[in-house]
Amino acid sequence: MSDGDEVVLMGFWTSPYVTRVKIALAEKGSLLLLKVNPVYQKVPVLIHNDKPVCESLIILQYIADVWSDHKPPLLSEDPYRRSKARFWVDFFDNKMADCGRRMWASKGADQEAAKNEFVEVLKLLEGELGEKPYFEGDRFRLLDVALVRFACRFYTYEMFCNFSVEKECPKIMQSVKRCSLRESVSKTLPDKYKVYDFVLEVKKMLGIN
Repeated sequence: MSDGDEVVLMGFWTSPYVTRVKIALAEKGSLLLLKVNPVYQKVPVLIHNDKPVCESLIILQYIADVWSDHKPPLLSEDPYRRSKARFWVDFFDNKMADCGRRMWASKGADQEAAKNEFVEVLKLLEGELGEKPYFEGDRFRLLDVALVRFACRFYTYEMFCNFSVEKECPKIMQSVKRCSLRESVSKTLPDKYKVYDFVLEVKKMLGIN
């Protein structure tokens, strides 16, 4: 990223969609240029040299294209691998948007069903990960970013649904821990206890007991 680039990311600190963009920017060496502005509309929005780019997956593609000469590449050079990564990210996003909220906002059978769906998704991802250090082998890329951004929410899900992600999906947690060793991740992910406290406040505001 050149010194003349101005990069502003607009988002809210607990949003996993904002988090994955922050990780991607940090991987490109833009941590000092990043300014996060909390807004309550649809986020994230990346403003690069006064040009807005919306939707987190589109932003990740934009980052990969604009700063393609900066390592590491977030997307594979191989078209098949790129399309496969996008498929899994889209699948993961759609599932998590639904069952993630139900795990903390519902009770009884619906909450249990949401937890089971969540574990099922993680087990599918475990199958895709296999024995590799990262989803695409030895490189930290798009699908790793998509998964690790949710890691700060695992504690919240565990507290409300009384289970252990590590016991259910040990390979996923190994991957999360490996990714968390990267500075771009460790300095970006929100604190899991603060996320839990935030969800408790949201439940209170919404009148959910």
